[in-house]
Amino acid sequence: MNNQWRFTGNELKYVSDVIASGEGSSTSGNYNSLFEQAFAKKCGAKYAVTFNSGTSTLHAALHALEVGYGDEVIMPPVTVISNFDVTIAANAIPVFADVDPETFNICPKDIEKRITPKTKAIMPVSVYGLSCDLGPIMEIAKKHNLVVINDAAEAHGATYQNKPISDYANITSYSTENSKHIATGDGGIITTNDPEMAKRCRKFASLGYHAMTADSGKVRLIAKDELQDPTYKRHDSFAYNYRMPEVAAAIGLAQTERYENFVDTRESIGLAMHDVVSTSNFMIPQKKIEGSRNTYWTFATRFTHTEVTWQEFRKKFMENGGESIYGCWALTYDEPVVANGQYKYHNPPLYNSLEYDRASYPNAEIIQPQLMLFPVNYPSLNDAKPVIEALEKTLRHYE
Repeated sequence: MNNQWRFTGNELKYVSDVIASGEGSSTSGNYNSLFEQAFAKKCGAKYAVTFNSGTSTLHAALHALEVGYGDEVIMPPVTVISNFDVTIAANAIPVFADVDPETFNICPKDIEKRITPKTKAIMPVSVYGLSCDLGPIMEIAKKHNLVVINDAAEAHGATYQNKPISDYANITSYSTENSKHIATGDGGIITTNDPEMAKRCRKFASLGYHAMTADSGKVRLIAKDELQDPTYKRHDSFAYNYRMPEVAAAIGLAQTERYENFVDTRESIGLAMHDVVSTSNFMIPQKKIEGSRNTYWTFATRFTHTEVTWQEFRKKFMENGGESIYGCWALTYDEPVVANGQYKYHNPPLYNSLEYDRASYPNAEIIQPQLMLFPVNYPSLNDAKPVIEALEKTLRHYE
C-alpha cells in the first residue's frame, strides 16, 4: 500500500523551511521544539522530548529513572524486542510476566508474582493500540516503590479510564516510525509531567550537554565569548546521541497538526473490523475495555479454528481481495538473539546464568501463534471497505 496520502499536509512546507534555514540539527533549529510542544499538548502532558527511534526513547527512560546494573525490569514477552534490548543495554535484567489472553497486554497479577528485592521498574507495553491496565500497575508500583515506563509505541491517542495514558506512568514512550499513527519515517518521542525526567531524557539523547533543559534542546544559549573559549566545558552527564533530525521533526509537526484525523480514522477501521469478527465463532478480537480508547495501530484477533490453519486463512483472505495479515512477533525469549544466548556476551557475569522457562508464560504461549494482525493504515474507512469485505467473505467461507 502506497503511503503518500499520509504526507499531504504541511510536511513539504516545513521540510523546505528547515533546508532554507540551514538549521538541520535539533541543537540549533526550531522544529524539534515545535513538534514537542504540539505533541505534548495532544497527549495532555507537560513535556515531550524527541528521539531518533522508539527504542532510544526506552533506553533514555531507563537511564532517567536510574535503572542500572543488576536491576530487574518486568515486561511482557509479547512485544517487539526493543524492550529486552534496552534493558540489556542498561545492564539490567529483563524479567517476563505473562499476558492477559483477552487484552494481549501484560497481566498485573502476574507482574506482582515476578517482583523481587532486585525489581526496579515495570515496562508494560500497550500493544496494538489498547492501553495496558495502568490502574493496577501503578498501584503495584507504588506499593513496591517501583518506576513505570509505559511503552505506548503503538498507542497514540489511547485513553485509560477516560484519561490520556500519559497521565499515569513516570514516562510514556511513543514511536513515530513510518507505520505509526504519527510518522516521521523513523523516530520516537517521550512524554512526562516531571521536568527532571524530561531534562534527563533530553540530555541522554544528546551527549549530556549541560545547557539542555526540560523544555529546550538548544546548546548555544550563552554568549559566544564563553561558548568559544577553550576553557568552556559542555558535557556534564553520560549520554548517547539519539537526537531526532530537524527534517524528521518538521514532518512530525505537520503530522501532529492532523493528529485527530489519523487517530480517528484508525479507530473507525479497527472498530469496523471488530464488528465483523465478533460474529465469528473462531475469532477472538482484542477485548474492548470500558473507558479505554483503543486507537488500533493494527486490528488484532486470535484465530482459533481447529480445522483450518492460520496460513490457509491468510491465503483465502488474500484471494478474496485482502491486502495482508501479519503474525505476532515471536515471543521475545524465542528470538534467536535471546534463545541462543548471544545477548549474554554483553555482560557475561550478569547474564550467564539467566534463562527463561516458557512454562512460566502459558497465556503468551497460547496466543502468540494464534494472533492475526490486520493493518488499518488507510486514508479513510471507505478506502478500507474492500479489505473489510474480504475479511467478512473469508469468515463466511470457513463458518
